[in-house]
Amino acid sequence: MDIASPLKLDFNNTEIAFQGKTDKDLNKAYWLFKMVASNALIKIGTPITNFSLNIGLPIQGIIKNTIYKQFCGGESIEDCNKAIQDLGKGHVTTILDYSVEGEESEKSFDDCCQEILRTVAAAKNNPLISFCVFKPTGLGRFDLLAKIDAKEALNDEEKAEYDRLLNRCDRICKACYDGNIRVLVDAEHSWIQDTIDDIAREMMEKYNHDRPIVYNTYQLYRHDKLASLKADFAYAKTQDFHLGAKIVRGAYMEIERERAKENGYPSPIQPDKKASDTDYNEAIHFCLDHIDRIGLMAGTHNEQSCRILAEELENRNIPHNTANVFFAQLLGMSDNLSFNLAAAGYNVAKYMPYGPVKAVMPYLFRRAQENTSVGGQTGRELGLIMKELKRRKTVKNN
Repeated sequence: MDIASPLKLDFNNTEIAFQGKTDKDLNKAYWLFKMVASNALIKIGTPITNFSLNIGLPIQGIIKNTIYKQFCGGESIEDCNKAIQDLGKGHVTTILDYSVEGEESEKSFDDCCQEILRTVAAAKNNPLISFCVFKPTGLGRFDLLAKIDAKEALNDEEKAEYDRLLNRCDRICKACYDGNIRVLVDAEHSWIQDTIDDIAREMMEKYNHDRPIVYNTYQLYRHDKLASLKADFAYAKTQDFHLGAKIVRGAYMEIERERAKENGYPSPIQPDKKASDTDYNEAIHFCLDHIDRIGLMAGTHNEQSCRILAEELENRNIPHNTANVFFAQLLGMSDNLSFNLAAAGYNVAKYMPYGPVKAVMPYLFRRAQENTSVGGQTGRELGLIMKELKRRKTVKNN
């Protein structure tokens, strides 16, 4: 988003980072991150909360006012309007993310498709919504994708089921193309990812001839995904379409390693964090080398990667708000990155999950578990909140 007088980039500027938060909001966030920092609490709390929800104990109100309020926009698109406007005041746009997971019926897949189409309609009428997003397992059965990935033959019923999944994906991508709205295809587990990549590539080839509309997701904590990004770009060149690339580190590391060990195949995960960081930052350089043909979304909470991308845009004389480059973070996290990047004139979007409280609990627990496993993330959040509360107290006392 264009800003008249962009500020110098400073990720430690807590006044900008928390400009939309009251003291009460910050205190609630402080205690929430303190709780999230406790691995034991997350491990014990997750099954207890699931059990309580399943048997109908009245804890939804507690969840809604704590972890849900921090990381979600609301239960419906309309509920998200205030959060979208609040982000917009800080020049940050929204990625509306319908985060209901774990449904397996054809009706639930049709309902999910209809809801994502509603996010596309909302985005067409609201410039503060910059992207839509869908998760392929929200539109089709996980086990079906796993069977295709394993190169197993499908029976006639499964072929028809897969055609319906493809049709849902196509309807969403076509609606985004018609409305000039970008759409992200989320990455998932490695044993269904090849099939998801094939679907995303097919959608890009169909809808990205003029501009990047459909974006595939590349999880750079996998040791093969930098090569996938480069191969997809080579294919896009030969077929004359733009590549949409959302680059992330990844969200399923422990599950991937455990499954590889149990099934006796080499882990797809990088040997260490340094290797993930190296590939991630190389992916930034690669995308910028071809930015006239690649739409880049850097989905990251890593301060160094954000700085590298910002500095590279500067060094290459690419405008901060160039249409083909976005930074992205999750709602409720890393506001020091999001709002300070936006204040410096860069395009920034926040993933805004929404949906009924009980239905988005798998998403919320994954966020909490990621926070405990990402080195220094929770401590960084707590330190910034404390710094801002201290700054405000000093200002008031003066």
